[in-house]
Amino acid sequence: MATRSAPPPPAPKPGRVKVYRALYDFQARFDQELSFSEGDLLYVSDQAPNKDWHTASIGGKKGLVPANYVVSENVEELPNPLHEAARRGNMEMLKECIREQVSVNSLDKSGSTPIYWAAHGGHIEAVKHLLTVPNCSIVSQNKLGDTPLHAASYKGHSECVKMLLDASASPFIKNNDNKLPIDVAKDADVAALLDQAMKTNRINEAEYADYQSDSDAD
Repeated sequence: MATRSAPPPPAPKPGRVKVYRALYDFQARFDQELSFSEGDLLYVSDQAPNKDWHTASIGGKKGLVPANYVVSENVEELPNPLHEAARRGNMEMLKECIREQVSVNSLDKSGSTPIYWAAHGGHIEAVKHLLTVPNCSIVSQNKLGDTPLHAASYKGHSECVKMLLDASASPFIKNNDNKLPIDVAKDADVAALLDQAMKTNRINEAEYADYQSDSDAD
């Protein structure tokens, strides 16, 4: 009987990461493999060493899992786990997703990023943590043209608005309805923060003048 050879070591650089929940236990047979139990979350990179193995991380421990396990009914894929964590303000899950290199700029069905949902929900700690990720986009627009600043402004989350503005989120981006964040703001404190940001943004002085002209015309 042929001896099964040990799989090659994990790829050093992870690619796009998908998240799965294990539906059954798996027992590793070699040091490079990962053992896991039913219910464990598997963070699986698309940069596989070969077609038979996937590079994965479970609870911070990295190794290999058989490709046929991941593509079978042994696992349940969790779509947009970072979005869901941001939407709910689940900091434990949010931090774990970021640590396991789930993309902070991935888009859900609405075209929204995780920080959009964190801002929409007024989850201050989630917004703050996402802003620490170097490549986190704060100007990305969803299918309605709304940015995270639109979401926080509309929902009246003044602290989130302030954090986004402090991180250089533009108050001059218009959504598909041709509305700026200040146009959708209902809260006076939020509107004041946005107005001040628009006044002090010298690069966009002409745009602010246009906004004032339009407001006077109304």
